[in-house]
Amino acid sequence: MTSSTQDTPRPYPDPSAPSAPPAPVTVLGLGPMGRALASAFLAAGHPVTVWNRTPGRAGDLPDRGAAVAGSVADAVGAGRVVVACLRDYDAVRAVLEPVAPTRWEGRLLTNLTSGEPARARSMAHWATAHGIRYLDGAILTPTQVVGTAATAVLYSGAHEAVRDTMAAVGGTGTYLGADPGRAAAYEVALLDLFTTSVYGVAHSFALASAEGIAPDDLAPFAIGISGLLSEMIPRFAGQLRTGDYPGERSTIASAATTIAHLIDAATAHGLEVGALTAAKGAADRAVAAGHGPDGLPRLATVLRTGKPAG
Repeated sequence: MTSSTQDTPRPYPDPSAPSAPPAPVTVLGLGPMGRALASAFLAAGHPVTVWNRTPGRAGDLPDRGAAVAGSVADAVGAGRVVVACLRDYDAVRAVLEPVAPTRWEGRLLTNLTSGEPARARSMAHWATAHGIRYLDGAILTPTQVVGTAATAVLYSGAHEAVRDTMAAVGGTGTYLGADPGRAAAYEVALLDLFTTSVYGVAHSFALASAEGIAPDDLAPFAIGISGLLSEMIPRFAGQLRTGDYPGERSTIASAATTIAHLIDAATAHGLEVGALTAAKGAADRAVAAGHGPDGLPRLATVLRTGKPAG
């Protein structure tokens, strides 16, 4: 499903939807996020059953009223909404495969496990084939804020039966449409931004240290650099939407020169330069195609297709 056919993202749960009594919830997986989710459901008044492959991970949840299931089948049978938060989609499949289809009657699987969009769609196909209604989701905030107003969650897939239940997770939920892979697609794009940004921060501190700059001395200036992103992100989005890439602020050609200097500086200190080399390669491809005078958002088209669009 292409972006042009997606439903418009909208608040989730729907604030106009009628409320219902707290539904029994099962949480599969008691890592830090699974425990945080179970805690949030308990705090919202839901009867909660938990299960984990390795026993003894429930912490204080039983003391607060959670039931600990002895098997996955019993856990699924205890909930109306079954929330999975496991290592990956393969782990979810492996855990749920042995559960008899009759256990799923009247239940909905909400999968808050991270993974690729294709895996989410494959999981939804498997669930549908087994008569299971399926909602996929992506939690965009750390465990310590789950259940509070600071929580942000994306959802896609079947959603009609769990609006009130998932409100217990807290904060802002956004429903992205019926395509079950849509939430995962947003998540991988956002994690791409986060991961490469964290790597960039670590690499900059490493380079500064190699040049004798103390971390605390660099930090105030690094914060200033990071603040540029909040202006750049919407500007990039607008230029990618229109296909117009003015280079009045900065150009790909100048960026390519800057990256070359960074590679030389890092190499002189024996630092790895793989990410910088990849960035230089994208800039060089754009310049070779005649887009050196264009603004930096043009690079997104290079990364997607291997060559600039247009």
